[in-house]
Amino acid sequence: MRRRLGTVFLSALLLAGCSSGSGGGMSSVPIVPPPTQGPPQTGPEGKYLKHIVVIVQENRTFDDIFSGFPGADSAKYGYTQTGGKIELRSRSFDGSDIYHDWSNAMTDWNHGSMNGFDRSVLVNGQPAGTYPYSHLERRLVAPYWTMAREYTLSDHMFPTMFGPTFTAHIDLIASTTNLTADEAEVDGPTEQPWGCDAPPGTTTYLLNPQRVETGGGPFPCFTQYHTMAETLDAAHVTWKYYAPGTKIGGGRLWAPFAAIRQVRYGRDWKRNVISPQTTVLTDPANGRLADVSWVIPDLADSDHAGSDSDKGPSWVAGVVNAIGKSRYWPSTAIVVLWDDWGGWYDHVPPPQLDFVGLGIRVPCIIISPYAKSGYVSHTQYEFGSVLKFVEETFHLPALGPASGGYTDTRSRSLADSFDFKQKPRAFKPIPAPYPPAYFLTQSPSDEPPDNE
Repeated sequence: MRRRLGTVFLSALLLAGCSSGSGGGMSSVPIVPPPTQGPPQTGPEGKYLKHIVVIVQENRTFDDIFSGFPGADSAKYGYTQTGGKIELRSRSFDGSDIYHDWSNAMTDWNHGSMNGFDRSVLVNGQPAGTYPYSHLERRLVAPYWTMAREYTLSDHMFPTMFGPTFTAHIDLIASTTNLTADEAEVDGPTEQPWGCDAPPGTTTYLLNPQRVETGGGPFPCFTQYHTMAETLDAAHVTWKYYAPGTKIGGGRLWAPFAAIRQVRYGRDWKRNVISPQTTVLTDPANGRLADVSWVIPDLADSDHAGSDSDKGPSWVAGVVNAIGKSRYWPSTAIVVLWDDWGGWYDHVPPPQLDFVGLGIRVPCIIISPYAKSGYVSHTQYEFGSVLKFVEETFHLPALGPASGGYTDTRSRSLADSFDFKQKPRAFKPIPAPYPPAYFLTQSPSDEPPDNE
């Protein structure tokens, strides 16, 4: 992760509680001590759903994609810290990336005033000014609007914590980044690639309950987290994590299981972590969709600012269409969400549930033959809500206790965005400019994003 000087949020001194580790594989894989887990989560989903697919996109806020969406809590203008009222300008995917680490989130959030975005900095070092006050051109995000109109749009989905991709993706498999009750991972490791393949001497950043960030965190090859991998394996629920190949651009940067030692050096790595990610476009037709799947884009197919690509909406539409046209559609729920806010403006103050967040709001679309049609859900969701929905569907225990930072125990499930009494709807293909065949012929990106 490329960090500029001065971005680390420091308000007091804190001695680092963990030492750095070293890279490389190990002859024996440490076993994660099982946390105290609650009883199996139950709900109506399991009677109707047998497959859940979580499609993760990159770095956009709700206002940036769905400004003006009918019935949604969206804004067409924002405020600066000096009180100025700024109309959200229409922009394309081309343009500069904005720094979006923990300290930038604190600046944007500004204690809930949501008016610090004009104090952001672009990755080229220039002040962002009013640049973050924008929304993507409607024509460019038309596939997302089509999905939202046809199915359910959540306008109160929040990342578990403030900050960028690394911790967001861990939350989507573990519901926590807490190492202890009063210390959490924050931002990304000091070197790339992130995870167990990082160079020796790589360390991480830590956050304490006073929201002070320091360095000195452990090598990013964690044994501290109980993840959905262990829970799903124990219950014999099949799963796949589709991620780009091992090239650094989006590969082991955006694959959090690469930072979970027992997965990276265990049998799950070859069996369940699937590259290239485009395999998800052919697996449904070939009868190979797992019970639970995560789908991560290549950088070129993401919505990440600075990638100069408009292909993200078509990529998501291609995955949805591949599942929708397959035999899996009648028993599948697809959750489309964005991993973090990317520095873009959003007007809704995230509720603060603990010292790590919730983070700045992101979009979420829920797609299924049982998803409420044309419905905008105002229910407060967080990334733990996705995992709780998986747990309820497959009658799995929560990942761990709330005292250990596991947020799936507190989260509202996505179940209230479904109507299991309605007749399941036939699938309607999502129109998109780029067909699935386009993505099947593309080479992986070589370069990482400038800022995560």
